[in-house]
Amino acid sequence: MGCINESWDQDDRKGVYSCPQCRQTFTPRPVLGKNTLLNELVEKLKKTGLQAAPPACCYAGPLDVGCDICAGRNLKAAKSCLLCLASYCETHLKLHNDLNQGKNHKLIDATCLQEKICTRHDKLLEVYCRTDQQCICLLCVMDDHKGHDIVAAAEERTEKQKQLGENNLKSQQRIQEREKEMQELRQAVDSLKRSAQAELFDSERTLTELIHSVEKRRSEVKELISAQEKAQVSRAKRHLKQLEQEVAGLRWRDAELKHLSHTEDHIHFLQHFQSLCVPLGSEGTPSIIVTFKHVKKFLAELKERLQDICKEEMDRIYGKG
Repeated sequence: MGCINESWDQDDRKGVYSCPQCRQTFTPRPVLGKNTLLNELVEKLKKTGLQAAPPACCYAGPLDVGCDICAGRNLKAAKSCLLCLASYCETHLKLHNDLNQGKNHKLIDATCLQEKICTRHDKLLEVYCRTDQQCICLLCVMDDHKGHDIVAAAEERTEKQKQLGENNLKSQQRIQEREKEMQELRQAVDSLKRSAQAELFDSERTLTELIHSVEKRRSEVKELISAQEKAQVSRAKRHLKQLEQEVAGLRWRDAELKHLSHTEDHIHFLQHFQSLCVPLGSEGTPSIIVTFKHVKKFLAELKERLQDICKEEMDRIYGKG
């Protein structure tokens, strides 16, 4: 009572007094009375005496939502009340429910309420401003957002849910497109390898028909084909890896979007929706050039020239004879 009186003494200048629990405002200042129900519950707790300390797993960790009522080390919160703007462990949740029997207090799974409170008015975020694309409280409607396009959070959630469905469809289409590109790229790599192997065979057969003096040229041709194959395959593998990473990212975002679509927390949905719906850019699939015509042409010309030289030399030898 002393704490409430001290708080309201500071509100005397405004002439409006706010309940620190339910945030309801009063004009003029009401007379404070003793909460007999709370007093009876406190007396029962005193008679119960000290109980055994809860297991360590029941205490709130760095990533857990802690009970706002626990003294000392906080226990994990089981539920959060959107009216009281507080989170409660199992013990204090029972106390909260006993104190507010018959009252319309909305309980949700334990969550960080700080992100659901207006930082300017310290009120619950309940509506959505389409003009500024943000969640606001009811006092913001009459303040900075006066005259803006304001809708209920549930209504905006419904609209965003439709967009979410469209984004899910686009995401699935993007995955299918990327998987098709991956398949085509793999086929292109296989075709490149087969073509390279065929060219190596033809080159070997052609070069073996030449005299021993062109052995050095045969090695150069083999190295040329292998180098081109290696360069093309390396390029294809790099892009294949990029496509696999993009598909993994799309699958992760698709899972996050599905998870987000099932949350009952409108504010959480709206605050995380935009970041998950940013379109992902992509690069086109590089073309794989499967051709060794210049090698084949070179070898054919070389063979023809060598055959002509051999024929000329043989004719000269026979002529001399």
